[in-house]
Amino acid sequence: MSLDATVWAWKTEMPTKKGGALKPLKKLVLLSLADRASEDHCAYPSMSRLVEDTEMDRKTVLKIIDELIEDGLIADTGERKGRTKQVKVYQLIGVNGRETAPTTVPFNTENDDLKSPNSGTVPTMEQSQQFHERVPTIPLKGPNVGTRNLSKNLSIESKNKKGWLCFKKLREEIFLADPDLDFEMLMNATWGDREKRAFEIYNAGKNLCDELMNFHFADWLINAYRTKYSNSNGHQKSNSTAEPKYLTEKQIQVFAQKLANHPEFAGKYAEPGESYENLAARIAMKLEKPEQAKKWESYLKQVGFNGVLMGGVA
Repeated sequence: MSLDATVWAWKTEMPTKKGGALKPLKKLVLLSLADRASEDHCAYPSMSRLVEDTEMDRKTVLKIIDELIEDGLIADTGERKGRTKQVKVYQLIGVNGRETAPTTVPFNTENDDLKSPNSGTVPTMEQSQQFHERVPTIPLKGPNVGTRNLSKNLSIESKNKKGWLCFKKLREEIFLADPDLDFEMLMNATWGDREKRAFEIYNAGKNLCDELMNFHFADWLINAYRTKYSNSNGHQKSNSTAEPKYLTEKQIQVFAQKLANHPEFAGKYAEPGESYENLAARIAMKLEKPEQAKKWESYLKQVGFNGVLMGGVA
């Protein structure tokens, strides 16, 4: 549960539109999401959980979530959680602050440290037990509010993080795009660092979050490998001899999201004013039909699909 997210949800004024849901119902769904949010202000309650929390029917909850996305209050991160990896992860947009902040309590007892920068704060347990060991105080309006002793609490992965690249996320994206690709081979390739620099230069002015950087870098690496490096290394079979196949359920969901974010494809098939979420849902329904997936095969290859699709009925 995120206190900041819950406070933000209570204070947020619900926009309304003609034919849309009532403001109290939208507020209730937003509060339910905020109540389930983690420290990074992301929430992924199951649809049954939202239905139980709000006591509304599933269709109404789905409609309200679409409206909250259109209102810019939440966004689908594209990540999926749960045992079946089908529960959507939503980012709450506009939540500020951290969960905790150090507090100060004035005291009047005279001591030898009244002129020290820590004067005016109650000694912590650590200071009481180890008189000569000082725990630094943080100004309440400083940029580091809420980060006291942060280095002791962070995981090794978080402390060592120096950029946007997350190997775990990248591995997942590459596997979903093409399960036959050897992730370790891509990571150990001599051209890997060169392509990473080119990717960062290409996206320097786009202000993408880490999640999207890893999402698009997976496509970038796969495309670079297939178009520039695979033929010389002999790691990949020619598409002309590849066995035709159908898209799996996971691939349909992944490629639907990628096609919805593909500028050329979205510009051609999106309806006026349609959200990415709704477009991705329509694309997924179309991709379930092998004959339609075959028609879009060239676009699918641009977003990471490898192989040849069957064009008949499964």
